[in-house]
Amino acid sequence: MALAKTLSAAEPGAHSAAAQPVIVANNLTIGYSLHRERKLLTALKNITLTVNKGEFVVLVGPSGCGKTTFINAIAGIVQPWEGTVEVNGQPVTGPGPDRAMVFQDYALMPWRTVESNIRMPFELKNLGLSKQEMDERVHRYLKLVDLNGFEKSFPYELSGGMKQRVGIARALVTEPDILLADEPFAAIDAMTREAMQSELERFVTQTRQTVVFITHSIDEAVMLGDRVVVISYRPGQIKEIVPVNLPRPRFDYDVKALPEYGELREHIWRLVKDEALQAARGGK
Repeated sequence: MALAKTLSAAEPGAHSAAAQPVIVANNLTIGYSLHRERKLLTALKNITLTVNKGEFVVLVGPSGCGKTTFINAIAGIVQPWEGTVEVNGQPVTGPGPDRAMVFQDYALMPWRTVESNIRMPFELKNLGLSKQEMDERVHRYLKLVDLNGFEKSFPYELSGGMKQRVGIARALVTEPDILLADEPFAAIDAMTREAMQSELERFVTQTRQTVVFITHSIDEAVMLGDRVVVISYRPGQIKEIVPVNLPRPRFDYDVKALPEYGELREHIWRLVKDEALQAARGGK
């Protein structure tokens, strides 16, 4: 079976007429000052990408290609050198309650219980909710991530997968429009990782959020994404956008046995392979 047509970097965001753009990056270039070396480093160059409402977009590329920089720009943590990032039609000028991040290293407060960690965003953002409404949300998302009964537990009492579920619940509790995930399953074992991928697909199906997700795993990208955006070695540019037209929910059947799955995986690997080798050689 022929692989579905891919979108080239010149055709970003080519979707149906019914699609509703939520994140729009236009000619985005971002870099950093390396003070010790006294030079500028360009992390991303001329990134143009549209992410539509309810879409799950996965970024894949070698280490140092600017994937984290891109979602930090969406989050409002870093500012562009050139170009723009808009969320729901408004320029991103800083963090906001419409966006939430799930981190790679859990980022839980060790002195706070599970419930207290999940509640923390309400202490940082005034959403105009009553105490009862906040309590209801905390308990709703505790149930969603299957942590009922662990409300009073501390992070050191939890497994890696449970810690990451706390991080996901904390990101979801403010009910943001956009969920940003920076390799959220990289620090957990392979079996737990597959289980958490299934859980994330279930969470997003229920919450209907727009997701931008970073991974180094091609299998993870194909299992989770509606589209996979392949980023080149630094300065990161969009090499190709690959649609993933596999039925959902993908964890309810042996999706890896489908010939389309193997074709997608092989195609993305061919795109990533040379970039990964270049990164391993230090860009030479």
